[in-house]
Amino acid sequence: MKPKIVRGTRDFFSVTVNKRNFIFEKLRNIFVKYGFNALETPAMESLETLTGKYGEEGDQLLFKILNNGDFLKKANTDALSTSDSKTLASSISKRALRYDLTVPFARFVAMHRNELHFPYRRYQIQPVWRADNPQKGRYREFYQCDVDIIGSDSLLNEAELIQIYDEAFDSLGIQVVIRLNNRKILDGLAAYCGRPDLFMPITVAIDKLDKIGWSGVQKEIESMGLDLTAFEKIKAVVTAPDLQTLKKYFAAIEIGTEGIKELQTVLDFLEGYQFSNQLKIDFSLARGLSYYTGCIFEVAVDTSIDHQKNIKIGSIGGGGRYADLTGIFGLKDMSGVGVSFGAARIYDVMDELDLFDNIDLNECKVMLLCMDETALKYGFKAIRKIRQAGIASSIYPKAWKFQKLMKFANNVKVPFVVVIGSQEVDSGMLGFKNMQTGDQNACSIDSIIQQLSK
Repeated sequence: MKPKIVRGTRDFFSVTVNKRNFIFEKLRNIFVKYGFNALETPAMESLETLTGKYGEEGDQLLFKILNNGDFLKKANTDALSTSDSKTLASSISKRALRYDLTVPFARFVAMHRNELHFPYRRYQIQPVWRADNPQKGRYREFYQCDVDIIGSDSLLNEAELIQIYDEAFDSLGIQVVIRLNNRKILDGLAAYCGRPDLFMPITVAIDKLDKIGWSGVQKEIESMGLDLTAFEKIKAVVTAPDLQTLKKYFAAIEIGTEGIKELQTVLDFLEGYQFSNQLKIDFSLARGLSYYTGCIFEVAVDTSIDHQKNIKIGSIGGGGRYADLTGIFGLKDMSGVGVSFGAARIYDVMDELDLFDNIDLNECKVMLLCMDETALKYGFKAIRKIRQAGIASSIYPKAWKFQKLMKFANNVKVPFVVVIGSQEVDSGMLGFKNMQTGDQNACSIDSIIQQLSK
């Protein structure tokens, strides 16, 4: 059997894992600084929990898990004979891998409502799975890093999440554009055209703006039966330079006016805050429309910066306000807001920008290399003392020639080595070498521990 890997998944060498952990640790430190606590939920959820929460397209991307045993025994025979895959799937599969971390979080909150204190703040760093078409920056298995506040409708929360985005990407060395909009403005836009019933198709057309341009959007708008006047109204709203201009268009539209007020409140909270990145109000931004009800966020690499101009990747973060996501699980009126970090894409961006160059990517700090059996026994006792000092260390498990030992140490990229031969055993002064600089000195084990502990 030829070994192979499932498309859209990857094996990770230790160097890659360490780079990814570097990202996670940076994010975790910021999440904790802002008062969030860790949470983990199972990799699989009931299919019922996940279905209908991400729109029709999202439902198709769920990785469904076949029922145990003879899964065809209770299969819908009519669906099987007519090739009705949707109905058939629900009869042979009751579970699925989680698509994101937000819906499982809502399920968790509804189940544990009596054990939590609201507003409840959690962060979650775990893998998710999507039956997507693999391509650059798009995987079938990848990590998400989420922060959510639930049980509060205060827009101060939105302002904090924007600050978290700003601090996080600044700490990672990536310059980004944080785009902000409000679902209620998109609702108001459909009402402004006189067709609130076409909210979803109008919004979907606007969401394609960066791919198909205004001419393409116009064709989609006209295909809905809307005239040129309606298209001009849509274009005027989407390209409005500021909230004040938008107020004029939405003067008689309550839902749109409410969205403007919410955005203004968020901006008021952020007044005086010194951004490291760019915050941009973008009225074309549309995401998560199946459950977002207020502010929506999206983060992309700022390609106007010279050294980042060649980065070709989609959004690396996003989120929004959901007024009643837990309602579907029986917990009504529990407003929340959260954002997600696309860890896989963030990793790819940092790798492309060489932002891992100055990171210590080997968790093992020192390796002991022994050139004879007596030295090997001596080294095995010495390494216990090194480990007792809390220093990550390893010992090559057999005596070998010096050149071969050094070649192995070079290959595994350990930063320091301790060379032990018969002379070192007799004197107690061991060869301590910095593998990056090449500097080597004769040192006692206590001196080596002291230097490695700095």
